[in-house]
Amino acid sequence: MRILIRGKNVEVTDALKQYAEKKLRRLEKYFETQAVSEVHVSLSVNKNIHSVEVTIPLIGVTLRAEERSEDMYASIDLVVDKLERQIRKYKTRVNRKVRQEAQRAVFKETADPAQARTGEEDEGPYEVVRMKRFQMKPMKVEEAILQMNLLGHDFYVFLNTDSSDVNVVYRRDDGRYGLIEPAM
Repeated sequence: MRILIRGKNVEVTDALKQYAEKKLRRLEKYFETQAVSEVHVSLSVNKNIHSVEVTIPLIGVTLRAEERSEDMYASIDLVVDKLERQIRKYKTRVNRKVRQEAQRAVFKETADPAQARTGEEDEGPYEVVRMKRFQMKPMKVEEAILQMNLLGHDFYVFLNTDSSDVNVVYRRDDGRYGLIEPAM
């Protein structure tokens, strides 16, 4: 796996780079060799808060975690621990249910089991400050909720296999989930 590290408002020293790579290599035991090609790591400092964001694109799923602390090394440790929990959770679900073989091949069958905006809107013209494009993989509602949780988002847009429509799942304030479907 190739680890791409970039820094924002922080110099990525050799020691910091080696530490991040060493910690992220712990995750290799969970993946088949061809499943992971690149790992994107973003290190940043803002007002003495050290942030680490890691994105791992896989076949059919994207793992993403972000952590902040007052120490960059501690942030790296926290983000790797968070990714390990996400991987174990996802792997458990994949192995429990019948999934497509492409998804099943992403994770190794044997891993160590011991590893255990708020605010008021401004009046006036609205400005789009960021646009994203992504391919929507057809999936069931349960899989979309899993993807949303793995990414740490409050909503997830997907192509529903049952209705062939674009749907949105979202996390409600009471901890349960909602589904938005288009009305025809």
